[in-house]
Amino acid sequence: MTTDDRLGEPPVRVARRAMRDDVHDALLAMLLDGRLEAGASLSIDQLARALGVSPTPVREALVELEATDLVRRTAHRGYQVAPPISAEQAAELADARLIVEPAAAALAAQLRDPGLLPGLRAAQRAHEEAAVAVRGWDGTTRDRNGLPAPLMPYFRADWAFHQTILDHCGNRYVRSMVVGLRASVQRMRQNVERGPEDTELAVAEHGAVLAALETGDGDAAAAAMRAHLDAVRDRSVDQA
Repeated sequence: MTTDDRLGEPPVRVARRAMRDDVHDALLAMLLDGRLEAGASLSIDQLARALGVSPTPVREALVELEATDLVRRTAHRGYQVAPPISAEQAAELADARLIVEPAAAALAAQLRDPGLLPGLRAAQRAHEEAAVAVRGWDGTTRDRNGLPAPLMPYFRADWAFHQTILDHCGNRYVRSMVVGLRASVQRMRQNVERGPEDTELAVAEHGAVLAALETGDGDAAAAAMRAHLDAVRDRSVDQA
């Protein structure tokens, strides 16, 4: 194969990836705000027609969404919309994070990866800006998928703070354990109707984690992360 032939391939893959991401985001929005109701069966062909795409990106998106527990696949029945998590499940999810994420914060403090603090400061600034946008939302403006305009950017910025710590904790297994919980998606589902009400608290709690990591004190970083997740646990259970 020539170099010219190889150079012709990436745009095809990029275009397909972009379509799959668009379909994923559209389905995610419909799952979050209840347009796809809990318990409803999901027909890949019907969803494809509704979105104006082939069944392939819909199938691929549903495989990804299955990992979030927003949809479930059962033998002979295909995909169904999962019910919202209960208060008990919200508590269990938060407890799982409490076991792992303080340890990740301590590891990151001890490792002192040079990319940690610049990345975390940038993530904190983005989270602060996203929180301001949430508080200033006009109550009507929606994104292209029909969700409140600041909702997805806020939760992505919120999670990016946690992801930055995980990316610099030096332990791929710890990172995969937390990412596999998909906690951010469940928090979005809890908050999609009224919008996140804890933006100022979450920003302040992240600030405390950042300050502890800036000292390089692993115990302090773990304690700050634990305090944040304890508060998230209480808020999650109250909203379930």
